[in-house]
Amino acid sequence: MKKSFSIKFGDKGRGRYGMAYSALHAMTLMLLSAFLFSFTSPEVSKGKAPKTTLKEQSWVGTWSTAPYFVDANNMAPAPGLTNNSFRQVVRVSVGGDVLRFRFTNLFCKNAVVLKSVGIAVSKGGSDIDAKTNKILKFAGKKEVTMSPETEIVSDPISFHVDPGMKVAITICFGEAGPNVGGHAASRTTSYLLQGNKSLLADFSHAIPTDHWFVIRGIDVMASNSTAAIAILGNSIVDGRGSGTSKFNRWTDVFSDRLLHNPATKNRAVLNLGIGGNCVVRGGQGDPAVARFDRDILEQNGVKWLIISEGINDIGGIKTSEQAAQVAHDLIEAYKQMIEKAHAKGMKVYGATILPFAKSFYDKDFRQTARDTVNAWIRTSGSFDAVIDFEKVMNDPKDPKALSPDLQSGDFLHPNEAGYAKMGEYVDLKLFE
Repeated sequence: MKKSFSIKFGDKGRGRYGMAYSALHAMTLMLLSAFLFSFTSPEVSKGKAPKTTLKEQSWVGTWSTAPYFVDANNMAPAPGLTNNSFRQVVRVSVGGDVLRFRFTNLFCKNAVVLKSVGIAVSKGGSDIDAKTNKILKFAGKKEVTMSPETEIVSDPISFHVDPGMKVAITICFGEAGPNVGGHAASRTTSYLLQGNKSLLADFSHAIPTDHWFVIRGIDVMASNSTAAIAILGNSIVDGRGSGTSKFNRWTDVFSDRLLHNPATKNRAVLNLGIGGNCVVRGGQGDPAVARFDRDILEQNGVKWLIISEGINDIGGIKTSEQAAQVAHDLIEAYKQMIEKAHAKGMKVYGATILPFAKSFYDKDFRQTARDTVNAWIRTSGSFDAVIDFEKVMNDPKDPKALSPDLQSGDFLHPNEAGYAKMGEYVDLKLFE
């Protein structure tokens, strides 16, 4: 008799840093409260009536990435981060005038020192608009040490961002230890400059590297009508096959459409994809069920969740005997994540798993498992809506394969045209 399948959420997501994170979180809340009581909006300072009062505003995530342990093959190039300067560029979704920044050291057993952190509007590449540069503070100080296996949040800062704007985050590091966490598959070029330079230093001759380190998210103070869409996924959400620094993952295309649509212009998109990630077990980073609390439920202002994950669990099936069990485990995991998100008041949309015939995942028993899971996603009624990526991305002549003109060469990941099609396919009415 088989044992029933059960998943415990948050074992990995919280246990490693729970007490330290809670203390930091409590301190941050106190600082935020003090800031909000003292903050005067630009409209008030000019003698104009503000569009919203502070009681009508709340924190909403405008950019985020999923952190995980960065292995030796994906660390910063020589000479490394210690006592050097590092500039990273991100694209926010919704705009605003007051921000706070999140940094992570969750997956490291050594402390990391941020001697100073500057933010500025990106002008492309390593260049910034110097007149927009501001220095972040942490409990009123410019320098902060992130203890092992913890995260920190900056003090709120008055800084204007337009919807879809690129923001540069420049960090002058102190001791960064042998390991540092982050998100290796940034699809975005960062810049390493030797020495603790000025935050306004010329980075034009810096060493380029396509990784993010220690940055975790950006929240914006926004009206209560503003809300975020969190997307849980693997490399197809993370954007493998998209263009480096082009910000053309399907999630970026989707975000741009939302921002230009009057009914959804205040919808943020948070990409919580990890390349190689699995839902239940194995893969890169904590499995989705283990990181769900941290990466999804602890985001600010999320009203919608898209689950677009499962292909790596299926691709890891070794034998035909395992196929039915893996499909069952995936379905049970989806059910539990849906239940937890619904309990938080989120709507949950399920994305069908893309075709993978002709790829290195292609086996008959894996195809059977995918068909089982996709049929459940479409017909079970467990999701609030279904985003049928399989239907729009498959080859009409070979439905179990990606369309040749939409795949990046491995018949597993979309190319730039494929990501554009996915981003354009999502029904914006689901988010009004």
